[in-house]
Order: sequence, then structure tokens, then C-alpha cells
Amino acid sequence: MTGNTDDQNTKSAPSVLQNGVSVLRAFSVSEPALGVTEISRRVDLHKSTVSRILAQLEQMDLVVRDPESGRFRLGLGLIGLAGPLLANLDVRRIAYPALEELTARTKETSALVVWSGNESVSVEQVSSPMQVKHTTPIGTRYSTSASSSVQVFLAEMPTAQVRDLLDRRLLGGVHDDEHAVQRYLDRLAQVHADGFAINAGETSIEEVGISAPVRDHRGRAVAAVLLSAPSFRVSESLREQLAEVVRATAEDISERLGAPKK
Repeated sequence: MTGNTDDQNTKSAPSVLQNGVSVLRAFSVSEPALGVTEISRRVDLHKSTVSRILAQLEQMDLVVRDPESGRFRLGLGLIGLAGPLLANLDVRRIAYPALEELTARTKETSALVVWSGNESVSVEQVSSPMQVKHTTPIGTRYSTSASSSVQVFLAEMPTAQVRDLLDRRLLGGVHDDEHAVQRYLDRLAQVHADGFAINAGETSIEEVGISAPVRDHRGRAVAAVLLSAPSFRVSESLREQLAEVVRATAEDISERLGAPKK
């Protein structure tokens, strides 16, 4: 009997979700305000069911009810849900020309990465025109503490949050004692001061990665520019030069996003 109940719950759960989404999709630009009866007819659900769904959606600010007409409209809570996605889409669109210019100037692969809890993820890339190159296809994940993009994002976080990620082993890298952790925290402080991070073959001896933060209108790091190159093409002196170019590119994108000027 337990197995049948579990099966029923598994089947009913998506139905509840689908019904809620169907109600939200009933609204349109041409008809932004709808009554229970209208919604019921459009989604082919009983009015009592639609009323219950609307009550739950209203609690989450996904719909709002006009007290005078009793009709519903989509709520601002939807913007909150879509905000992170919209921000990423916006920064991708704005960043792409700058990435193209960065790759054209350096002849190396440039990418845009965003933070996802305990790793950075590539969301855009302009590949190097060189035959021998390093690429960062969309969806590539970086989860080691030495990764330049990871350093950039961690350098923006409170120390306690960084320590928590290290303590929970959510980042690759050796930080087994307090001295190692403190050295890493000092490194992040320097990254924050410099405005860029360099990974000179620490995660892969064949690759150099250089990253700099991209900031939005609030001054928050919402993404990072990442330049990837084969180690044999990047001397120590060239690293510093490329870092300045990467930082300038990130600052250019930040300016286009309305970031406050320093």
C-alpha cells in the first residue's frame, strides 16, 4: 500500500505544479487582468481549484488581486524569480562585443563566467583564433580555489563565508590547516585590491587563467571576465600585461551595466 501511495504522490506533484504554471500563463499582454471564471475557462479547471491556486500564488506575490474588481494580475514576485536569469542574459548581451575585442587583441580565448553557489560557470565564450588554444565552452565549471574566476568571486565574499566553503570541502584545493587558509585569505585580499586574479598553471600546468570582476549598477560582482591561454605563450611579464587588459575589459562591461565609477 505504501508503494501505491508514493506513486500517487509522485504523479500528483507535477500536476499541482503544472496547474499553477497554467494559471500564470493564462495572463497575457493584451489581457493582463483576469477573473477566476475567465482563468478557469482558459485552463480547464474548476473554479474552486483555480481559487485555491490563486490564493497560494497571491501569498508568494506571484499574482495580486484588485480589491475593487476582484480580478487578478501577475505580481512582482515573478520579477524576483526571473531576476538572476535576466541579469545573466543582460550581462551576456552587453559583454559579448567586449569579449570579441579582448580575443581580437590578445589572440586568446575569452569568456564570461557567473557564480553558482560554490563554483563559477561559463555562460559565454569567444574562442581563440590560434590553432593551439584553451577553450571554455558554455557550461564549463570551475570549482578549485586556485581558479582565477573562483578567486575573483571569493574575494568579494565575507571571510566567514569563504571559510565555510573551505571547511565544507566545497572547493578543490588543499587548505588543511589554519596557516594554509590564512595564506589563501591573504591572497584573496590581494585579488580584491588588484582587481584581477591569476592562475598560473596551478590547476593545469598547461594553462594560464586570468580573471577580473564585472559589476552591476549596485557595484556588486555579477560576473567575471576570464582569459584562458596556453602556458607556453604567456611569460611572467606578459601575465601582468594581460591582467591589465582583462581588468580594463571587465571595467568596460561594468560601465555599460551602469556600475559606479571608482
